[in-house]
Amino acid sequence: MRKKAFLPLLLIWTISSIVNSQDRVTGHNFATRSEVIAQNGMAATSHPLATQAALDILKQGGSAVDAAIAANAMLGLMEPTGCGIGGDLFAIIWDADSEKLHGLNASGRSPKGLSRNYYLDEGYEYIPSSGALSVSVPGTVDGWFEMHGRFGRLDMETILKPSIEYGRNGFPVTELIAYYLERSVGRLGHFPNFRETYMPGGSMPSKGEIFRNPYLANTYEIIAREGRDVFYKGTIARTIEKYIGENGGFLSQEDLGSHTSEWVDPVSANYRGYDVWQLPPNGQGIAVLQILNILEGYDIGSMGLYSPEYLHLFAEAKKLAFEDRAHYYADMDFSAVPLEKLISKEYADERRSLIDPERAARRYDPGLPEQPSTIYLTVADKEGNMVSLIQSNYRGMGSGMTPPGLGFVIQNRGEGFTLKPGHFNTYEPGKRPFHTIIPGFITKDGYPYMSFGVMGGAMQPQGHAQIVINMIDFGMNLQEAGDAPRIQHMGSSEPTGQQMTDGGAVMLESGFPYETIRELIEKGHRVQWASGPYGGYQAILWDPVNRVYYGASESRKDGQAAGY
Repeated sequence: MRKKAFLPLLLIWTISSIVNSQDRVTGHNFATRSEVIAQNGMAATSHPLATQAALDILKQGGSAVDAAIAANAMLGLMEPTGCGIGGDLFAIIWDADSEKLHGLNASGRSPKGLSRNYYLDEGYEYIPSSGALSVSVPGTVDGWFEMHGRFGRLDMETILKPSIEYGRNGFPVTELIAYYLERSVGRLGHFPNFRETYMPGGSMPSKGEIFRNPYLANTYEIIAREGRDVFYKGTIARTIEKYIGENGGFLSQEDLGSHTSEWVDPVSANYRGYDVWQLPPNGQGIAVLQILNILEGYDIGSMGLYSPEYLHLFAEAKKLAFEDRAHYYADMDFSAVPLEKLISKEYADERRSLIDPERAARRYDPGLPEQPSTIYLTVADKEGNMVSLIQSNYRGMGSGMTPPGLGFVIQNRGEGFTLKPGHFNTYEPGKRPFHTIIPGFITKDGYPYMSFGVMGGAMQPQGHAQIVINMIDFGMNLQEAGDAPRIQHMGSSEPTGQQMTDGGAVMLESGFPYETIRELIEKGHRVQWASGPYGGYQAILWDPVNRVYYGASESRKDGQAAGY
């Protein structure tokens, strides 16, 4: 029975490996193309037209931040399945003048008029994944203006002009976005104004079809002309409050008007001589540092990408980090998150000792530190400034809540809370939920080395760690590091209250040999196959010797890296 159960898996992997494997004159055979190399500026986003908009802003004298905002606005228009101004934003910015990293947490808070008891009285065990009770304050627009106020050069009308023009005149829908747009209809199409905004002809646009969003173009124009307050205190805020209230929600003008982003210090762990930077919670970025700290105790480079030894250790390190993620990662204004302990080398030593090199654990408990889910883009300019930015609606097109005449959906980040009492991440009014989106950055000897990110919910910390390992341990270049086949472990405990009980499952992308799969099964891992849930990667690397940027955008998305 055991052999029969995994026979289809072998057949799928064999066929997929043949289809995806192509000989290359240089580099690894799984790489889709060479890296992009340029001197004056670089942009890497998940949509080619957004990349071009960023380069156009750079060529007009804009800063990396100006270009990142322009690209983010374009993606909100062209990739509404992953982002938009109804969502939140996080960024890590390298400022060449001060030679310092700056972190921005532009995530919104829960409605102050909505209590945990309301959910319980209505019979909810978990916060719903769509509708008005899943929304929180959208932080993106405030994040744009915070970044622009510190590091911008061009005015916002110039920065948002490309998106306004595309919104009015239309743009061709790309393959992957068309696929996800169609998948959103069944879950969200019943919400008021959703179809009017995204399906004006009665159906979602297909690949190559010209799509227009004049509502969003008007909204961008108003924001460019009147500033962030029109979104949080003006006509847009009033429209949002009225719409959410009519649909049974609690998000108010007071919630919007009191919103502020927060500048934070990024935190880091050194991995074999490279400082890997993330933002502190309420996001999950420090899980990357925990995973890397645990794996630093092994000679990963000698094992190889395809080895069952490496993949086993990676899955176990992920499980350990994610148990802490489920219990401790939360809004630090409400909970005393033991941050320094969690990312310390000493704590990693304690956790590493729990790993059996020959057997997969069915579950781990969280550690006991001393105490008192998306688009990603990156831009670099000719002065040496670099931006690592990630922005999301959470579940694809978010809550489905589509305020009339505004052209965007509002995120469902409220789903990230738990209703369990006493939990670090339990729902409270005015609190930021646990967040999945994380920008990444690496420095070497105090100077910028690499700006990068991997999209995809719980895949993001796993993807970040694999990119770092691919570069540092396996010696891959920037493009190869993103194209290499990935592992994802699914089924750990979650900050929303679900607990891991059966060890979860290891999902391997096509390209791993069957011998590796068989050995993982023998170690006790439940191996599954899936198409798609491995994230989406963009990156920029600075070469200080030749003084050039390298850019990469993987093939799992519709994206592009380009420079000039």
